[in-house]
Amino acid sequence: MHVLCSRILLRPADPERSRRFYGETLGLAVYREFGTGPDRGTVYFLGGGFLELSGRAPAPPATPGPRLWLQVADVRATHEELRGKDVRVVREPVTEPWGLIEMWLEDPDGVPIVVVEVPERHPLRHRP
Repeated sequence: MHVLCSRILLRPADPERSRRFYGETLGLAVYREFGTGPDRGTVYFLGGGFLELSGRAPAPPATPGPRLWLQVADVRATHEELRGKDVRVVREPVTEPWGLIEMWLEDPDGVPIVVVEVPERHPLRHRP
């Protein structure tokens, strides 16, 4: 299998609330929109992939559900940027035993989001 592109699909319980969260609060850029009305689809850029909000779920996802892993250049600066916005920070930035700096968030439906910084000397930055 040769994957050319990938996308994470979420069916939020309240699409407008989720669009405000991902588009305005987190500041993700819109790749495309489709359909009309309150249940229209919105696709956001996620670095090398995409996040699509489309349709409507009858309720937030049951656990275990999807999780997002978003790599940023500076987790602490991202934490400061989100301070005071309507973002549920589950855990502030912490350097993990495996060397990544992680902050944990939740979207309005409770979807876990791990915001990750890969430090300069971490093995993920270097190919053998």
